[in-house]
Amino acid sequence: MLELIRPGIKIDFVGKRNVLMGISLFAVIATFVLLFTKGLNYGIDFTGGAEVQVRVPTSWDIGRIREELNQGGIHGLKVQQIGIPSASQFLIKEQGDEKSLNLVSKHVSDILGKSLKPSEFEIQRVDVVGPAAGSSLRTSGFMSMFFALVCILLYVWLRFDSRFAPGAVLALFHDTVLTLGVLILTQKQFDLQILAALLALIGYSNNDTIIVYDRVRETIHQHPELPMEQAVNRAINETLGRTILTSLCTFITVAALWLFGGKVIEDFAFTLMVGIVVGTYSSIFIASSFVIIMSQYLDHKEKRSKTHGSAKRRRVVMIRPEPKAN
Repeated sequence: MLELIRPGIKIDFVGKRNVLMGISLFAVIATFVLLFTKGLNYGIDFTGGAEVQVRVPTSWDIGRIREELNQGGIHGLKVQQIGIPSASQFLIKEQGDEKSLNLVSKHVSDILGKSLKPSEFEIQRVDVVGPAAGSSLRTSGFMSMFFALVCILLYVWLRFDSRFAPGAVLALFHDTVLTLGVLILTQKQFDLQILAALLALIGYSNNDTIIVYDRVRETIHQHPELPMEQAVNRAINETLGRTILTSLCTFITVAALWLFGGKVIEDFAFTLMVGIVVGTYSSIFIASSFVIIMSQYLDHKEKRSKTHGSAKRRRVVMIRPEPKAN
């Protein structure tokens, strides 16, 4: 049987938690700075724009259409093939203001008409998304991520307890923010495909965290004498092989989509690749480390409560002593 990680391995993940959590905190803060200074490169779905569906000769591909439109003066566009390849139908998306969007169809038709005869291409459909609708869709997209985090918080809270739930949500927030940071740095166009990738990553990262949490809880039940740091470290080491194999197989699959899937899903696959790496890291170092922090906090709170309760009872006895007989 193939074993990627030998049994009984003892890597001190917990001992490095303070340094790595500090690095993660710096990365999260840097991402927010970039978000408010450089900002996301929002696509047509979130800023408003026009979508033009065209039919061209089967000899034309996405690259040829993009080249023709760029030479014709349409920049910042996105071309996507739809339907079966033999139909040779493409969706052209362009950003712009409300006045210019109404002229997109004519502009595309004029550009294609320079290289093709009128019978060789057809403008099949034109849809215009106004800036107000794009802004509303952007708000809905971010709210969907927020509610996904809230639902996961409730799920982990019910399945485990208050020691585990905050760490899981913090790790998911960490993964989402850092992935957004990479998208800002690379200026990938943030559209509905990227939003779908982020929502998929929230579920994927949470699954990996739950695996580690299950082993932590099992270790605590089997070895109640172990300190929380040792129990968490043992659980991470025992699930390390599974974590690496799962993440590696998923990463290779998504990398293949990124390399060979074409322009249509390139950004989607890129976002998943970044999220898989960040999610694997957070499951080992962020979520697990926060279990230790929450356990120490709750244990300290319980001891403090017991101490204060005992002290209060002693004060009551001293303040109201029994009366002495005459």
